[in-house]
Amino acid sequence: MTMPAYAQELGGTRLPSTSEKAAANQLRQILASHATGDTKLRVLDEAQKPAEIMLSPALSSLLMELLRHIGRGDAVTLVPVHEMLTTQQAADILNVSRPFLVSLLEKDQIPHVTVGRHRRIRAEDLFAYKRTRDEKRGSALDDLAALDGEHL
Repeated sequence: MTMPAYAQELGGTRLPSTSEKAAANQLRQILASHATGDTKLRVLDEAQKPAEIMLSPALSSLLMELLRHIGRGDAVTLVPVHEMLTTQQAADILNVSRPFLVSLLEKDQIPHVTVGRHRRIRAEDLFAYKRTRDEKRGSALDDLAALDGEHL
């Protein structure tokens, strides 16, 4: 996947190291064990003084999802929803070819803007398309499974 210019590599190699995966899994387990309601996270600052951070359930859930991917050794890139993506970045996120993505843009299936000669897609619009596409695929798979069950 193409990495946006503002993204930073994890641990200098993009994929998490063994120790980073272990730390991510440990932190995820700690957060999961305190996932009900607001969670207080205590850390030491630069002066070794304890600092307390309140994590809402939504933030805890988001952090646990991120840590789950890192713990599995997955490459992770965060994309702000208002970020404008190139066609290649958008194609990489959808796991399709750039020409296929361009055909979706030309059919107005994904909103986009043209800047000079280049198309740009808002991440929010791309994720909305992806969510809808995934829901349709899931529904089609459920229908196929139901049909398969009828023929047994």
